[in-house]
Amino acid sequence: MNDQDETAPPRTPTAVRPGESPSRRSFLRKVAGGTAGLAAAPALLSGTSRPALAGPADPANLPPNNPPWTTTAGYGVVEYPYGMPSPYEANVVRRNVDWLTADRIASISFTPLADLSGIITPNGVCFERHHGGCADINPDEHRLMIHGMVDRPLIFTMDELTRFPSVSRIHFLECPANGGMEWKGAQMTRLQYTHGMIHCCEWTGVPLSVLLDECGVKPGAKWILAEGADAAGNHRSIPMDKALDDALVAWGQNGERLRREQGYPIRLFLPGYEGNMSVKWLRRLEVGDKPWHSREETSRYTDLMADGKARKFTFMQEANSVITFPCPEKPIRQGPGLYHVSGLAWSGRGKIRRVDFSADGGNTWTPARLNEPVLSKCLTRFEIPWTWDGKDAFLQCRAIDETGYVQPSLPQLRAVRGTNSIYHKNSIYTWHVLPGGEVENVQIS
Repeated sequence: MNDQDETAPPRTPTAVRPGESPSRRSFLRKVAGGTAGLAAAPALLSGTSRPALAGPADPANLPPNNPPWTTTAGYGVVEYPYGMPSPYEANVVRRNVDWLTADRIASISFTPLADLSGIITPNGVCFERHHGGCADINPDEHRLMIHGMVDRPLIFTMDELTRFPSVSRIHFLECPANGGMEWKGAQMTRLQYTHGMIHCCEWTGVPLSVLLDECGVKPGAKWILAEGADAAGNHRSIPMDKALDDALVAWGQNGERLRREQGYPIRLFLPGYEGNMSVKWLRRLEVGDKPWHSREETSRYTDLMADGKARKFTFMQEANSVITFPCPEKPIRQGPGLYHVSGLAWSGRGKIRRVDFSADGGNTWTPARLNEPVLSKCLTRFEIPWTWDGKDAFLQCRAIDETGYVQPSLPQLRAVRGTNSIYHKNSIYTWHVLPGGEVENVQIS
């Protein structure tokens, strides 16, 4: 049953391209029956503005015929000592945006969310973010040093770390810049680029609290400096409360050792906190009584407000969600009818309690079904049946977590933050389903 959103009156969804004039919008509406004036994201990425439809199947390979793969033996075991995806899934890869940074050494790749199932991200397509390139470290020569305000400064080898009792937990990891290119308007033409700075994995390691207990934390210690062994020497100040809560020194990811781009041989992992704080290639933890105010927590990774001031230490990744079908990469190809809308929701505060779905740009909302498992600080898959009538539709979803926090609309977020920020943009997204079944990224003001 639909419930009317009491925070805003019913409206006809409209969206405007940056710089588009009202007269041009009026003309386009007259030409195309009121739909062409809706603002789709400009095609900034070559080859990604419109997904190609699947080609027709060869009738010779369809029932009742026997296709060739049923009459010819396949390859044998150990043909590929490390298993690889089917070649028919070769398009399911990380992608980067060439114009986003000056060099790939300090850049980011994006997870192909539209092509994934469930909540676990395969290691080979987990988004990556580097500040000084991907470090290639010999684990036999790597050490973790813990010092500062401790009773016993210690240096651990990898063998010593893995002798401690380990835990495995499933959590998401999200860059705080996820979606950050669209504060001023719709820019990206794929879900992979609007939300792909996130992945969700099973992480295995030793709780940081165990290592701190081994060293003995002195009274008055409130912060920890975590430093990586990469060329950038990325380092962040970590609150002691978080370190003693659920922080991990992780060496495992989805049942195998960390990938190099994910911090091999060890990384810090802080569930629910912005990804830059989960320092990769971890080499040093210094315990102190105040934050260090490093480059990555002063000139970077702070939230610039409308008045020019910047908020500091906004560590938490707030509740967020996105529809993964239909989406720009996965249009509706079979015409009007019943479909199961699917998506992902997450919150750094804890579990997702509810996800609402709207097909009319947020005028009415219907609760979606949450698929099990629903875990704390983890991606949650949701689904809802939706009958499409073949007309324009404006699909949205909003997440509510177990603390009662409600994912904000874009106007609500802009009212507080303005449009000068990059980080922590967790507003509701809108997919415009066109009568032909294609899907565009638009913003409703």
